[in-house]
Amino acid sequence: MATLDQKSPNVLLQSLCCRITGKSEAEVAHQFQYAVRVIGSNYAPTIERDEFLVSEKIKKELLKQRREADAALFSELHRKLQTQSVLKHRWSVLYLLLSLSEDPRKPSGRVGNYGALFAQALPRDAHSTPFYCTRPQSLALGYGERSAGLSASMGTSGISSLGVYTLNGPTVTPQSLLSGQPPQSAAAQPLGARLAWALPVSSSSALAPLATRPLLGPPVPSSRVVRPRKDGEVSEAALVRDILYVFQGIDGKFIKMSVQDNCYKIDSKVVLCKSLRDTSSRLAELGWLHNKVRKYTDARSLDRAFGLVGQSFCAALHQELKEYYRLLSVLHSQLQVEDEHGVMVCTESSLTLRRLLVWMYDPKIRLKTQAALVDFCQGRKGGELASAVHSYGKTGDPQMRALVQHILSLVSNPILNFLYRWIYDGELEDTYHEFFVASDPNVKTDRLWHDKYSLRKSMIPTFITMEQASKVLLIGKSINFLHQVCQDRTPLGKITPASNSADTPRDTAELLSDLEGAFQEKIDAAYFDTSKYLLDVLNRNYLLLEHLQAMRRYLLLGQGDFIRHLMDLLKPELVRPATTLYQHNLTGILETAVRATNAQYDNAEILKRLDVRLLEVSPGDTGWDVFSLDYHVDGPIATVFTRECMGHYLRVFNFLWRAKRMEYTLTDIWKGQMCNAKLLKTMPELSGVLHQCHILASEMVHFIHQMQYYITFEVLECSWDELWNRVQQAQDLDHIIAAHDLFLDRVISRCLLDNSSRNLLNQLRAIFDQIIEFQSAQDSLYRSALEELTLRLQFEERKQQKETEGQWGVTAEQEAEEKKRIQEFQETIPKMRSQLRILTHFYQNIVQQFLVLLMTSTDESLRFLSFRLDFNEHYKAREPRLRASLGTNRGRRQSNI
Repeated sequence: MATLDQKSPNVLLQSLCCRITGKSEAEVAHQFQYAVRVIGSNYAPTIERDEFLVSEKIKKELLKQRREADAALFSELHRKLQTQSVLKHRWSVLYLLLSLSEDPRKPSGRVGNYGALFAQALPRDAHSTPFYCTRPQSLALGYGERSAGLSASMGTSGISSLGVYTLNGPTVTPQSLLSGQPPQSAAAQPLGARLAWALPVSSSSALAPLATRPLLGPPVPSSRVVRPRKDGEVSEAALVRDILYVFQGIDGKFIKMSVQDNCYKIDSKVVLCKSLRDTSSRLAELGWLHNKVRKYTDARSLDRAFGLVGQSFCAALHQELKEYYRLLSVLHSQLQVEDEHGVMVCTESSLTLRRLLVWMYDPKIRLKTQAALVDFCQGRKGGELASAVHSYGKTGDPQMRALVQHILSLVSNPILNFLYRWIYDGELEDTYHEFFVASDPNVKTDRLWHDKYSLRKSMIPTFITMEQASKVLLIGKSINFLHQVCQDRTPLGKITPASNSADTPRDTAELLSDLEGAFQEKIDAAYFDTSKYLLDVLNRNYLLLEHLQAMRRYLLLGQGDFIRHLMDLLKPELVRPATTLYQHNLTGILETAVRATNAQYDNAEILKRLDVRLLEVSPGDTGWDVFSLDYHVDGPIATVFTRECMGHYLRVFNFLWRAKRMEYTLTDIWKGQMCNAKLLKTMPELSGVLHQCHILASEMVHFIHQMQYYITFEVLECSWDELWNRVQQAQDLDHIIAAHDLFLDRVISRCLLDNSSRNLLNQLRAIFDQIIEFQSAQDSLYRSALEELTLRLQFEERKQQKETEGQWGVTAEQEAEEKKRIQEFQETIPKMRSQLRILTHFYQNIVQQFLVLLMTSTDESLRFLSFRLDFNEHYKAREPRLRASLGTNRGRRQSNI
């Protein structure tokens, strides 16, 4: 290394030429002069001087050739070289080594093979430009980046900065230019052969032209054979000029738009060779694509109904066309420079169809993508349009994906602005119905939460999930509910801090790139803050939970002492015909019951909403049939307790009130039996009838007690406990409404009030009717028995009084009348017994049918209820269908196990 440093650069360069070519110093004079010209040129290479990148490429090449040991050795030598200051230009040395290892005969998409390096180093004069021209830094760059690079690097001819393309070498396909794969190593070739390939030569000669060139002056023109033109044949230069017009959608002299075929075509009368005609047709496709995109943007840009999202889409297409036009302007300027300098098509610096085919490959791909988007987005607007653009970004092509992402960032910007105004301000200014949240202005305030706002599912962009869209709807709906229904004037900044909106497409692009991160966090934060504040307002200012508990206590008969006392007070009124009742009288009784029980300690806001309601009267109805409690709801709580919900509460109350009346009636029956049992011991003829009454009453009491247990504990208490847990865990008002609706549906279903349980309900009502009829029959029996007992006691009392006075107790006539009356009463006993027998038979038949329906029910709790009702299998022994149903259920349970 010390020996090399003592020699001059010229000596070292001459030695290098001799070493590469394998010739003597006299024989490499021309090559030496050429090398001096290359080194002495003022060319500023556009290659990035990254020593680390070049060293990594060298190691990668060695690993591709399965030379792992050499790669490790090179890495160690390079590390040692970095620690020393022997070489000042380590990158140049490494780059030279890398270039020497490449074979320029193989097409390469990478800038900087050895031949291109020599070609770029030559002067940029139009007459001295060799057979090479440099390629842009990357075909994957956007139009703006490419055109800027083109304009900055154009020389007097301008063509040397447009692209790498070896006219005399193998045909370079667009795929090879875009592949980015490094050329295979030519290490097996001699150094002389590799240098020969690196120099700019024609297809028929290698280093020979260099030997014949003078050391100074312009280089010898290319040895490429130019095919002579036929008479009248169009020149390639004229076609190039036509093609540049076609790129802009303008008909040229030879290439015109065919309306019939919907494409640009060369007139068949034009004399042109097949290769030029095919190349021109391929290039003319850009004009057709340009026209397609331009026609769409021109038509839609003036259409206001297309909306902000559509206008953003047109603006994105206009932006892409603007970059496309900027590239065309560079090509036009190059053509003008050629015209001014008289450059012919046969020279290596001129615009040719083959060069245009390579340079316009990337713009063609971009135009194809835009044209495909235009076709796919026809008839779409708003969020649906954004979804169409987003679907095209799901591709493995990074260029196409980057283009679609850029367009999507512009298209989605209005949607995200709509979204931010909705979730932070509750404002919805969607004139052209582009946003996925819809508003119905005809809905009144009391139905704001349920009906005014909804989701347009077709307008939900595919990059926004249904869960996110539902939360967005809920956030804005909560804000409007607070303002319009709750009359809450708290500044929105105190509810949830507003986040920065997507002011620019760049902000939108950053947000779209992190949909599951930053975007999701913004929506979640606004959702939790707004929903929590709304629930706090409803619970603190409008006592939502207290009203919910009041429904349980009063309409679902949870306040036992109040309900029992109310029944005692209402009994004299309710036994009367329904047409004789007056609501103000019943309201007064209700207030009395409230003041006499623990209900008086409830909130005054709740008690003033409790009222009496009389149902529609039917012929023969009593007060028991039309009486009902009512609970008035308005304002924000009416959103939870809607009219439909209050209708369900009314149905459940009537059912529970009727069942409670049966319990109350059976209590009166039992009290009558207990009170009259001792009195009627003196009438032994009634013992059989009274025993029959006791048995039937016991059956009815058992049935009603089991039904009450089922309704009170298994239906109401279990459902209420689940509802209360859900309400405590609810994150928004919709969760509370859904839990409340589920609670009512479950109660209605298990109380046999739904359509599927209609037969069961009819049977249960028939059982209730039999209990009422039994009460009437027993009351009639006791009235007759007590009247008879009273007459007998009066007769014995008169008899004893006369005997005390010393007279005969009774006369023969009186005794005969007394016996006759007793005999007549005894004759009514069989009638009473038969009436009770018939009543018992009807009651047991109805209970048996009810049990059969319970056993065949799909609800497991109803089947268990049937076991409790017939715990001693009394009805099973009388009804064969119960035995069959029991066996079926056992088999079903075993199969499930």
